[in-house]
Amino acid sequence: MSTYVYAITASSHPSLPDGMGGVGEPPQQVRILNEGDLAAIVSDAPEGLRPKRRDLLAHQNVLAEAGAAGCVLPMRFGSVAPDDGTVTGVLAERATHYNERLQALDGKVEYNVKATHVEEAVLHRVMAESPELRALAEANRTSGGGSYDDKIRLGELVAAAVKDKEAEDAAEVQRLLAPFTDAVSVGPDSTGWLVNVSFLVDRGTAEDFVTAVERTRKSLAHLELRVNGPLPPYSFVEPGPAEPAGTTVGTDAGME
Repeated sequence: MSTYVYAITASSHPSLPDGMGGVGEPPQQVRILNEGDLAAIVSDAPEGLRPKRRDLLAHQNVLAEAGAAGCVLPMRFGSVAPDDGTVTGVLAERATHYNERLQALDGKVEYNVKATHVEEAVLHRVMAESPELRALAEANRTSGGGSYDDKIRLGELVAAAVKDKEAEDAAEVQRLLAPFTDAVSVGPDSTGWLVNVSFLVDRGTAEDFVTAVERTRKSLAHLELRVNGPLPPYSFVEPGPAEPAGTTVGTDAGME
């Protein structure tokens, strides 16, 4: 039977509720695999597992329950190893790395921030900031709309200005929020978003970070800002050295 891995934690981590269910239908019982001073939170892996809403929520629920009781290194949904022995073997081989990450992430949570432009607002902004664009737009207006080439040129210049503004605003969001965090992880490009950044935040100063987000939202009113958190620190569980062949667990804690 394959083993589904939710998280890695210390063997001293408080116990989870008896009979807690995880992924699968019916839910597979969550259990703990201990190896030295480390432990893996696991269950049996159901066959044909797919990212259905019920199973995604079950995965998140296990992480939320475990994370509320102490520091965990969260695995992404779908992290599966061939068996229990493979999991404990990797824990033993990477004990130093995992203990270092647990210490570094203790008391920390992740906030993911995404942003996109409000189209009308950013167009007003780039026009206001560019005398060249305003002059060309006014010349087109006074000439009855301008020639086809004039319209194309204006459109290309506006598109380039908006593109430049995307890069400028992405950097500005990070500049305004980074001082309230311990680390920053830039996520992969996401369609429609000019910012996709995760911030590692101390639980004790999370309110300061949330307040900084609100200030950023007001100062950059031409952006739509979305915040998801607090989350387990998915983006800050750095992979360790290469694992033994045959392990097929997700990459968040270095198992893949």
